[in-house]
Amino acid sequence: MEYVKFGNTGMDVSKLCLGTMGFGDPASGFHEWVLEEKESLPVIKKALDLGINFFDTANIYSYGASEEILGKGLKDYANRDEIVVATKAYMKMKQTPNSGGLSRKALFHQIDQSLKRLGMDYVDLYIIHRWDYHTPIEETMEALHDLVKSGKVRYIGASAMYAWQFAKAQATAERNGWTKFVSMQNHLNLLYREEEREMLPLCADQKIAVTPYSPLAAGRLTRDWEATTKRFLTDETAKSKYDTTEAQDKVIVKRVAELAENRGVLRAQLALAWLLQKEAVVAPIIGATKESHLLDALPAIDLTLTADEVAYLEEAYIPHRVVGAI
Repeated sequence: MEYVKFGNTGMDVSKLCLGTMGFGDPASGFHEWVLEEKESLPVIKKALDLGINFFDTANIYSYGASEEILGKGLKDYANRDEIVVATKAYMKMKQTPNSGGLSRKALFHQIDQSLKRLGMDYVDLYIIHRWDYHTPIEETMEALHDLVKSGKVRYIGASAMYAWQFAKAQATAERNGWTKFVSMQNHLNLLYREEEREMLPLCADQKIAVTPYSPLAAGRLTRDWEATTKRFLTDETAKSKYDTTEAQDKVIVKRVAELAENRGVLRAQLALAWLLQKEAVVAPIIGATKESHLLDALPAIDLTLTADEVAYLEEAYIPHRVVGAI
């Protein structure tokens, strides 16, 4: 495994991050395709065995079950000082007042709940899952700063917002002497490249660590378009992201398959290698639900694409409607 500095910090992370949205409780009402604890723990162990030290979860994933499973696996198999754990807050955990959002009240409560489920004293990275249009950004940034100063959080990150919002948050923190975001977790892959317009240049300029989610477009970049899986058939979130652009995306999927065959590599490796050659990208978040997914992804770290290959993969792309930031 290769390790890199996490943006403009001194923290070391593996060049692949294990995303744990796929671990949890199928009966929670979140996603029915997720793995339960017994199936999830071997994947966590395999990630550690391969040298992955960066793990991403969120309070909303199976309404806390993902955090519980990840916490158990890391306690059993890892040394806390060697690993980097990220979790998130914003989404409503239940349909009652103050159970979501980025108010001071909500953030202080949600970090305590996440730490309890993880079985940890602190998280390395606390990420705001979306922009909160109903809470002043000053309130959010000061609350996050106070969580850092309390020792419950080491660094803070953001996810899925417009570049102007991210810039506003950073400026608010800088103006007040508060902790600034060190990372951006955004929607980025060969089928969705709208982040290249504003967010990636901003992050490259400010040395912000970019950790793309859905790097394989919920599996669409790893197989023929006609192939199906349980997730493909039941993941309504993924369907909302990709189904409306099927015709134009099929062209790119075919090009990934063609180049992968020419290079003698897996499609997943090619798609991840494309991400890793982006200047600001530090560690794509791979949502592995099988040990083989991890083994398939690992060679991407050493796969270098030529300029012609990158151009061939990119030239068929046409603008997509913005998803994620909304």
